[in-house]
Amino acid sequence: MKEYQDVRDQLLNMLEELDDRLGKITADVKHADHPLDKDFSEQAVETENDQVLDALGNAARDEVEKIKQAIFRIDAGTYGVCATCGEPIRKERLAALPFANQCLRCAERSQGR
Repeated sequence: MKEYQDVRDQLLNMLEELDDRLGKITADVKHADHPLDKDFSEQAVETENDQVLDALGNAARDEVEKIKQAIFRIDAGTYGVCATCGEPIRKERLAALPFANQCLRCAERSQGR
């Protein structure tokens, strides 16, 4: 685990940033600062914006889950090993995507490339 302590710290920082972002998105979608506009056309625009924010929130929640899984793998001693083929994940891939759980070859296969 010592080998990946810096990565673990980086992942924890990413979690903190995502948590802050999710809090802001949630507040915006709930219109905590201001109620919906009375004008129907403005409500339509705000609803569309809410849908975009909701999609961003869902993507952030997915990323949070991937980060938590990566932290678990670091703690379990399985970080850096492809979940599909069992081969090591290249350090360059982990540097670019620290929560990657597949080597590039397996990730491309699973995405149908």
